[in-house]
Amino acid sequence: MTSLTKLTLKAALDGLADKSFSSEELTKAHVEAVAAARPLNAFVLETPEKAIEMAKASDARRAKGEAGVLDGAPLGIKDLFCTEGVRSTACSNILGNFVPTYESTVTANLWRDGAVMLGKLNLDEFAMGSSNETSAFGPVINPWRSEGSNAKLTPGGSSGGSAASVAADLCLGATATDTGGSIRQPAAFTGTVGIKPTYGRCSRWGVVAFASSLDQAGPIAKTVEDAAILLKSMSGHDAKDSTSLDIEVPDFPSFVGKSVKGLRVGIPKEYRVDGMPAEIEKLWEQGIAWLKEAGCEIVEVSLPHTKYALPAYYIVAPAEASSNLARYDGMRFGLREEGANLTETYENTRAAGFGPEVKRRILIGTYVLSAGYYDAYYLKALKVRRRIADDFDQAFEKVDALLTPTAPSAAFGLGENADDPVAMYLNDIFTVTVNLAGLPGMSIPAGVDVNGLPLGLQLIGKALDEGTLFSLGGAIEKAADFKAKPAKWW
Repeated sequence: MTSLTKLTLKAALDGLADKSFSSEELTKAHVEAVAAARPLNAFVLETPEKAIEMAKASDARRAKGEAGVLDGAPLGIKDLFCTEGVRSTACSNILGNFVPTYESTVTANLWRDGAVMLGKLNLDEFAMGSSNETSAFGPVINPWRSEGSNAKLTPGGSSGGSAASVAADLCLGATATDTGGSIRQPAAFTGTVGIKPTYGRCSRWGVVAFASSLDQAGPIAKTVEDAAILLKSMSGHDAKDSTSLDIEVPDFPSFVGKSVKGLRVGIPKEYRVDGMPAEIEKLWEQGIAWLKEAGCEIVEVSLPHTKYALPAYYIVAPAEASSNLARYDGMRFGLREEGANLTETYENTRAAGFGPEVKRRILIGTYVLSAGYYDAYYLKALKVRRRIADDFDQAFEKVDALLTPTAPSAAFGLGENADDPVAMYLNDIFTVTVNLAGLPGMSIPAGVDVNGLPLGLQLIGKALDEGTLFSLGGAIEKAADFKAKPAKWW
């Protein structure tokens, strides 16, 4: 049955529809794959009994002719999404064994459409990280390895478990979140497709908050079409989230395969950064050539405030994190460490519950929000953010989308940047601008580096224009013909 796990989501749904196999068979094959892949540490909680139960219910619905658009498809859920009756921890000790009594809107939408849950996926603690090394459950190991080496590589972060599980054929797709690149960078590191939709396209209700004005849910999938199918289910207005957009959800899969002839694609000159590896530059040029061949017009554009994006992001995101994470105080849920008085109980609980990276960001955030520094740092960062959004607005007057690399390198070794937070933060150099401006961004696997590791290209679109990204992404996917898979070692 291992061949069932190699299917794309679209092929699996077609197979279920023509009764080539049942959801129970499909789900059992994935449950076995998940159990066999524990060395990857992609799942922090497996739910095999629940998965089989959901699969049987799906088969019953299909027999009655009541199948939903995702009916019977086994998916992995990032452990940042609250799942009713199933432990949800954000991979932090401070949430302990928290079991929500409610379901996040995004996962509720997936279950409404018939999807099956295989379990909860590993991530950087509270989604704070670029390598999945800050998780309380330990790092995820990328299924890919450099040619001729057994060194353990990062799958990227924070959605490392989501990306690794899709790349290793443990699930047909996975939910993920992106605050500064946490869908797109792991997708690039694992040879998968990841899309961060427009801010407000997917509800944030029931998703553990990191930085509320930046966080956005999206899928990681095997193909551009699979990502479109998943995003269509995940999206939609939600009255429980005040930032959720009350607009119709387009039929995203219908955009895949559409002609891109005549589209104008911008190349931001500021993304040609010093020290960028030659192979990333080469891949970018190759992407430009593919889009030209597909009939696109290539236009150089300028995003002059790009160089300020990373510092602005690392002020805004920690400030919001500092505020959001104040609720973890040992009083109502999760971990509680006793102290001699109330203040000591707070201090002991937070000291024991949060990991070093989360503490670092809370401290930075609290500092920039403090009375003497609010204007100098936080307010200034918000002004820079506005300028970055203006840069994109001006660029999109001339072009329909932008093409850039997704990440400045291929996957690096676990522990390689662990002692240098700034080196780690630089992984987000091409991705954070998109979150600051609330725009959609997508990573498509487009080639491999000299060591055989996957590299991704990023498309950035106008607000609410994910459709154009799916059309362009489909064109890049077709031209790149990326068929590489990690050699199984786990």
